[in-house]
Amino acid sequence: MINGMIKGVIHRNVVGLALVVCVTSACASLTKQADQAPHPRTVQPERPTVATHAGTVAAGFSELEIGIERDRFDDRSMATQVPAILKIGLAPRVQGFVSVPMASASGVDYGVGDASLGVKWRVLEDHPFWSDVAIQPSIKFSTGGDRGTGTTDASLLLIDSHMFGDVALDINVGVTRRGGDGSSAPKTATLWTVSSGFPVRGPVGFVVEVFGYPGTGGAAGSAPTVALLTGPTFSVSPSLTLDAGVIAPIRGSQPRAAYVGLVTNLGRFLPK
Repeated sequence: MINGMIKGVIHRNVVGLALVVCVTSACASLTKQADQAPHPRTVQPERPTVATHAGTVAAGFSELEIGIERDRFDDRSMATQVPAILKIGLAPRVQGFVSVPMASASGVDYGVGDASLGVKWRVLEDHPFWSDVAIQPSIKFSTGGDRGTGTTDASLLLIDSHMFGDVALDINVGVTRRGGDGSSAPKTATLWTVSSGFPVRGPVGFVVEVFGYPGTGGAAGSAPTVALLTGPTFSVSPSLTLDAGVIAPIRGSQPRAAYVGLVTNLGRFLPK
């Protein structure tokens, strides 16, 4: 009987110790995750690449991305784009965005281009193989006249992001389905991108991306294009990053381009 009582006490103590160890480990894990989580005002730049990453703006905060791009086409004509995107953290792992770009149809006729709305939702995080995965559905409206496609478009982008130490790797594939009869723009278009960003020294980083638009059919169809985008980034502060660089065609009629821009966190827009 005494042996049984001793065994019972030992068993309870072992179970209690195991529970303490488990709770302590769980708390330590949560504390480590909290320590590793970026500050909510740390920028999540999607510029300057065509690709985007699976990261999202912190819930309740907003971020502005804006730049200017000068394009030169094969016939030596020029065009200018001023992409502007406002990103809003709607919930953990979810952000919405509004894009209202400025563009020129003939190099001098500046005005508002086609506006779009979308949502990015990070559906996987820290997966052992896929790492971070997000989906980004969006809709574009025909608001730009000659500065747009003249169609209303629905798009879906699939995003896979990885970190190898300080080196980021983002892979995107997407599809766009357009309204209209296909005479002004192909009814279906696809894209793919492979992008990497990495630190160089101090606040200076660098991005390299290869992206492509497979060929399209119909009256407005075009041959496939592949291009290279590359350039430096400069972190002024955790909430402000600058970028600059060039785009060069590898295959097809992709215009040559130069760009500059910035990404800045605007702070909290919703009360706690």
